[in-house]
Amino acid sequence: MSPLNHPKTRGSARTQIGIKEVRDNVLILPGNRYRTILTTSSVNFELQSDLEQDALIDTFQSFLNSLTTPIQILVRVRELDIDRYLEDLQTSRKEETEEIYQKQLTNYCDFIRKLVAGNKILSRRFYIVIPYDNKTGSDFALIKEQLLMNQEIVIKGMEKLGMTARQLTSLEILDLFYSFYRPEEAKIQPLTSELMRKTNGFDFF
Repeated sequence: MSPLNHPKTRGSARTQIGIKEVRDNVLILPGNRYRTILTTSSVNFELQSDLEQDALIDTFQSFLNSLTTPIQILVRVRELDIDRYLEDLQTSRKEETEEIYQKQLTNYCDFIRKLVAGNKILSRRFYIVIPYDNKTGSDFALIKEQLLMNQEIVIKGMEKLGMTARQLTSLEILDLFYSFYRPEEAKIQPLTSELMRKTNGFDFF
C-alpha cells in the first residue's frame, strides 16, 4: 500500500493542516485565504566581513520597508536519506564500464559511509510565504495576479540581498506539507506526479 493511501487518516490530516485546495501553484486556505510560497537560496552571514554584514543588514531593512504585505519566513530542516543516495551510487558503479571510475565510485561510497556513520545528515531549506486574504472570495485570476505582484517585490528584494527565489509549484507545495506531516514516509517515498495520480491527488485537488 502506498504511504499516502491511508483512508482513515487522510481526512483528519487535511483538517489538521488546514488546507482547502492547491490550485495553479497557489495554496488556498479556509476563509478565502491564499498563499504563494517561494523557495530561496541563503547567504552565510558569519562568513561576511563587518562591512558586508552592515550592508546586508541595511539592505534587509530596506527590503522589509518596501513590503506592501506581511510575509512569513520558514526554515525547514530535514534529515537526508543517505541510504537512497548510496544505492544510486552503487547502481552507477555497476553501470560504469571504465575500471578507474568504478574504483573512484567505490572509494567515494566508502568515504560517505564513514562520514555519516552514527551521524544524521541534515539539509536546511528556506521559504517565504506570501499571503493574500480576500473576504469576498472574488475572481481567482485577480487574486492570483495580486499574489504575483507581491511575490515579484519579494523576489527583487532577495536579489538585492544576493539571493535567488522562485515560486513553488503545486506539487512542491504538497510535498512540503507531506514532509511535515509524514516525515519518515517522505524519506522513503518522495511525492511525485505519478504517486499523486495513484492516490487520487492526496485529496487536495
